[in-house]
Formats: sequence, C-alpha cells, structure tokens
Amino acid sequence: MPMPSVNINFIVISSLAIFPINTAFSAPNPNAGLNPNHARVIQHWDNSRRNAAIPRDLLIDPRGRGYMRVKQGELTPYGHTVEPLAGKPKRNGDSTAPLISDMSPSGGVLDTTITFNATVTDNVAVSQVDFYITGPTANPNSYSFAASASNGDVWTTTIQDFTDGGWCWYVTAKDTAKRGGNRSTSQEACFDVDAGGNVIEPPATADIVVNGNWSISAQNISADVQWAAGRIYFEMPANKRKKQWNGYVCSGTTVKDTTTGRSLILTAAHCVYDDANKAFARNVLFIPNQSDSGTGTDTNCSNDVIGCWSTEFGIVDRRWTQTTFPNNIEWDHAYYVVNDAGAHSGASASSDILANAVPALSINFVAARHDEGDGTSSAVDHSYGLGYSYVDDPHFMYCAEGMTTEGAVNWWLPSCGLSGGASGGPWLQDNGNGTWDIISVNSWGYTTSPGMAGPKLDNAAGECLYSKADSGAEPSSLSDGNAGIITDCP
Repeated sequence: MPMPSVNINFIVISSLAIFPINTAFSAPNPNAGLNPNHARVIQHWDNSRRNAAIPRDLLIDPRGRGYMRVKQGELTPYGHTVEPLAGKPKRNGDSTAPLISDMSPSGGVLDTTITFNATVTDNVAVSQVDFYITGPTANPNSYSFAASASNGDVWTTTIQDFTDGGWCWYVTAKDTAKRGGNRSTSQEACFDVDAGGNVIEPPATADIVVNGNWSISAQNISADVQWAAGRIYFEMPANKRKKQWNGYVCSGTTVKDTTTGRSLILTAAHCVYDDANKAFARNVLFIPNQSDSGTGTDTNCSNDVIGCWSTEFGIVDRRWTQTTFPNNIEWDHAYYVVNDAGAHSGASASSDILANAVPALSINFVAARHDEGDGTSSAVDHSYGLGYSYVDDPHFMYCAEGMTTEGAVNWWLPSCGLSGGASGGPWLQDNGNGTWDIISVNSWGYTTSPGMAGPKLDNAAGECLYSKADSGAEPSSLSDGNAGIITDCP
C-alpha cells in the first residue's frame, strides 16, 4: 500500500568527568593526545552550555524575509529588524492549551482522497497543528502531516491514495506560550475507506516519509550514512561586536577527501559562517553516529559510540558572506576541516583520523535527478534528507520522497518535516550504480508550510568549494570569528 501522498492547501508541493578509583592505577584519560586548543573545545562544552544550545534553524516568510526560530519556537528577524507576520502576542503566564473541535471526517465510508479539517482555537495564538493518521491492520504505521490554516480557525490537509480498510486520525496543537508552548491532543476519530475492492498491497518502504526515525534495517541504503553523519555543536556571535557568543546545533557528514593530514565535514554554510554578524563559528564539536549511543546529548564524549572530534576551521563561498540570508541561499553549503592528529576525544574508535574511523561518503557533482519519478520509492528521483533534529535527540531522523525544485537555485522535498538541528544534514540519491551519494544538505524552509530546501551542488561552484577544502589550504588566523577561509568560486 503506497504511503498517502500529501496536497496541503496554500503550500508549495510537487542542528567526562574522570572519577578517582581506589586502586594503584589512575583511570585512562579520554582526552590524552589532544591538541591543547582542541582540549579547550572539549572542556568548553559543559552541561550548561550544551543545554543552552539551540538549533540554527533558518526560515523564509511569505514576504521573502529571513527569520531564525529560537528556543521557544518564536521567530526572530535574521539580518534585519522587521517583526514576523502576525507578530506573537505577549505571553504573560499563559497556561491554557488550544481547543480542538469539529474534526472531519469522524466516521463513514470514504473514497481514496480525503480532506481533513479541524477547528483549533486558543486564547492567545496557535503556532502549529499536526494531523496524525494511523493505517489499517495491513499498514499499522502512523504518519504525521503539518496542517495549514485555511479559513479563520480551520486547519486543513488533503491526502490522496488511501487504501481499503479502517483508518483513524487525531490532532495535536501547540500555542505560542513560553517553554515550547501549551499543547493539546484530540480524541481519535475513525473512518473506513472503500475504493471498490481494489486493495493495493504495501511496498517494501513508504513512498513519502515526512519525519521518521532512521532505521538501517528498513532501508535499502548502506548503514554508512549513519556512521558518517553526526551532530555539530558550535558558537556564533550574538551581534557584530562579537563580545557575546551563543551556542547552536546543526548536522554534518564526513565526506571523502584526498589530502593527507585532514578530514572534511560537509554541512550548511549557516552552520559555519554567520552571514549576519560576519564571523566564523568557534568551539566546534562533531559527534558522529550519536543515534547508536542510545543516550541524549550530554557532556561526555566517552559515552558516544566513537567519541567526538573538534574541528580546526571552516571554508565557505565568498558569496555566502557578502550578503545575508535569504539572498545567499544558493551558497548555503560549506565544510569544516578536522586535523588528523589531536582532534579526537572520548570513546575509542578504530582510528583517531575521522575519515578512517567512519565510512566517509562521496558527493555527486553530476546532475541530480528530479521531477522524473512516478511517486514511488523506486523512482530515480526518490531522495532522502537526514539529520539530527534537536527535539528528537539522540535519534537520527529522515524524510524521503521524489525531489523537485524550488526556484532556480534550490532542490526541494515538499513534504519534509525535519525540524531544527537537522540543518546541514545530507541529502542522498541513488547514483544509478546502487551507491547513494550526497547531492545536497538541509538548508531552509518556509515559516508557514512544510518542506525542505537544499542548495544545488551539481555545478561549478559546488565542486570548486569542495576542491578548496580538499586542497590543504590553511587560514591566516585561528582566532575567534576568523578561523576559516572565504574562497572565490565561479
């Protein structure tokens, strides 16, 4: 049974304490051999700093202005001072959750295309509404879809390709109150689908995945991506004076390189260089395959599967630095350089060299496939977006569907629901030889609808930036805000 496809109204569719022991021997130091500068980075990320870090999540509103989503879900102007549309009211101790009513459908026998509606009201403002749909016995999975406000307090989504059987659904809603908002969940409503007896058997994998927990055994992709990808911790300045720095999280992927002495991490440029305050990130820490650790992010690199690596510097395209998001979305891809010596800390790995400790992935600089498929997971344009969404810590999350375009310079996964923290995570597509290569990274979304954009790497600029990162070039300074190379590409 194919995964129901989504057609959402008004929506473009197609980021160790060592304890003494009572013995004659001292405990081994997990930071032994670290370069002093890298040891400082490990020590910097104590529990309070990690807890204070937020996703560096960039969004574009209907006017084309850029915003960053902060910890309580609010939008803050990015590179300008214009308040978001329908600005958030002041939340003076609001503790009232949204009210969900008038759910439709709530019974009956329906056809294969169904429009879902629910009325959601709140004493202040509703910030997010999601519909969760559970399949019949033959397909008992639960799928989530972001709803869109269509008429006043009515939120709606139209979903196609339901198959015969009994289905149920419920609604979750969140308002704009502090600490993540007040939340409410509706009662479940059920209905039957009868398409005339033509039951479609489910495929091996769902055709569209909005936001799923990555399962190696459930995919036709090598386990390499989960080992190569990881969470990135870093700091960027709060303003142009660069006196105060704030902590952020993104995702990144170890990619193949040819230069002795370094490894490379591909991520989004907005996770490497602050284009608003004009500074490179500092105190950068990479944790590969955190998902397999089974523990949430903490201050202990020794309980991560193969420990942590600190980076040396970043490399970005000059055009990313010359203007401010969203005017530079075409160049929202960048690299971190990791020294082979003195950068690894915590749990032991097969090698202290990052690119040897994990199976580094290849980047495909040849034309990616798009708008060629039939909507199934076997289509040539079926693509995966992956990353470490912060709300799902420590799980490795993904979305998947046929890839299309958003404007002239971005790829687009229209139903993708990855959340903050996934920025910089890899997009994968089958290169036709049974190998899955990176074709893009998670870059930005819209303030009012689902979907994820990624920069096109299959061009001269994409290959040029990689070549610069792989060339052995070194920055002129490693001081805070300057630890990087700004390079010119065609």
